[in-house]
Amino acid sequence: MHETSLGGTLRDYLSGEEIDETTFEEFRQLLVKLLVEEKGYPKERLKAKVPILYCVDGEEFERPVDYVLYNEQGRPIFIIIFCAGNVGTFERETVCAARLIEGGPVPYALVTDTMDASLMDVKSGERIAWSMEAVPDYADLVDMVAKKDMKPLTDEQREMQTRVFHAYSGFIYGTCCSESCSLPPKLPKK
Repeated sequence: MHETSLGGTLRDYLSGEEIDETTFEEFRQLLVKLLVEEKGYPKERLKAKVPILYCVDGEEFERPVDYVLYNEQGRPIFIIIFCAGNVGTFERETVCAARLIEGGPVPYALVTDTMDASLMDVKSGERIAWSMEAVPDYADLVDMVAKKDMKPLTDEQREMQTRVFHAYSGFIYGTCCSESCSLPPKLPKK
């Protein structure tokens, strides 16, 4: 399924601004509300639609991550990706995004359709919890992150993760039935 505009607007939970209403935006808004109001995530440390900028074969692309949680020092510590479809099929893409996010890699990532969720250990690439109960409380997540030693990717690792990430992005965005879904946007040449 692809995301399309519904022609209206809705109020963004994080910024309070009016944003485009799409087929999935309401689910994203409910997700971030759950993170803040039920799981204790500091609203001011969550950022929406954070771009991952990457280059493949000399072409630059951009792909947004739905939500990124930052620590007090401004480093990303957790990403959340909303998916429309089987959560398990988005796990590897989510791990790649968590490894490629600027300032990362982050130790943990969550992929969810708001009915199911996979909590991913980014270092190992393994799912460590399943279901909406897998969404950690903020205090628990901070403890989990403190115990993880994440090292920056080498150039070779970054290249490999970028290619895998692009393959998933190309598959997801390049196989839709309309022109509204396409590959991640190419960035204009400088």
